[in-house]
Amino acid sequence: MSSDSLVLTDIQQLELSRIAQSRSLPAGYVFRARLVLMLAEGASYNTIKRHLRTTAPTISRWKQRFLASGVDGLDTSHPGQSASVLTAKLRARILSATRRKPKDGSTHWSCRKLAAELGVSKDAVHRVWKEAGLKPHRLERYMASDDPDFEAKAADIIGLYLNPPEHAAVFCVDEKTAIQALDRLDPVLPLSPGRAERHGFEYYRHGTLSLYAALETASGRVHGKTAARHTSQDFVAFLKEVVALCPPRQQIHIILDNLSAHKTALVREFLEQHPHVHFHFTPTYSSWLNQVELWFSKIEREVIARGVFTSVADLARKLRRYINAYSTNARPIRWKYSDPLKRISGNA
Repeated sequence: MSSDSLVLTDIQQLELSRIAQSRSLPAGYVFRARLVLMLAEGASYNTIKRHLRTTAPTISRWKQRFLASGVDGLDTSHPGQSASVLTAKLRARILSATRRKPKDGSTHWSCRKLAAELGVSKDAVHRVWKEAGLKPHRLERYMASDDPDFEAKAADIIGLYLNPPEHAAVFCVDEKTAIQALDRLDPVLPLSPGRAERHGFEYYRHGTLSLYAALETASGRVHGKTAARHTSQDFVAFLKEVVALCPPRQQIHIILDNLSAHKTALVREFLEQHPHVHFHFTPTYSSWLNQVELWFSKIEREVIARGVFTSVADLARKLRRYINAYSTNARPIRWKYSDPLKRISGNA
């Protein structure tokens, strides 16, 4: 018998054999039972190392554990650490520290950084943040309107959405300027299982164009026009197209922003020639009140941002194709506005 062998009682032999043949116990537990059985059979360390793909220190460690505690010594289960208790004082401490800036010059806390600063576990910090709805890694931006007539202008526009004048047409009009016709120098690698579509880093700029759009609030349909330039003349030409979409003498209400090209002498002349057309300007820094901005964000995501355009004409063609397809199945936007101070509210 090898000097590495050990002697098992009948009960130990039976229990270790049962463990070694088990398919439901943890793999590590089964491995250790087989190791002890091989030692009891007189197998050398080299034989055990080769058969179980292990090391001599591992064999020696579990041999000593078995000699000291028997079969119980092969069990690695332990009670673990007791769960930390989040007291009200600790919660308040974590929340207070979260609102302060880190001292290392960084702009916000991470779970691990704040945990190290306070001497608590990162899980405790994470739980407190989750309960309080805090997400220090996120940042949102806003633009506050400085228009003294914000409420009156906003109420006027919201009224056109929620309760438009009878037999009148309401359009949201704006322009998306300087859309670039970007062509990729390297081929686009298509979507495949486990891999996103990939574009080459380098591109060629063929030029730019502007897109005028008028969204009819009642139907959601969009009338669009591309233009090489962005001038008052182009804007008035587009307004004439919008007017031509409606029956003669129908009242037309147009919601638009405060761009200087919307307030020129040429535009005023157009309004004098078309008294049934009425402008409603959004408050300053409040273009989000204009529904066409929602549509612009949609065409940016679905056509422009990832588009490959071989020329300005190709860009214009793809924009028109999208507009036509969108208008075929258009639906009105479900408008909802809620002011934090409850000064104005509306639902559709």
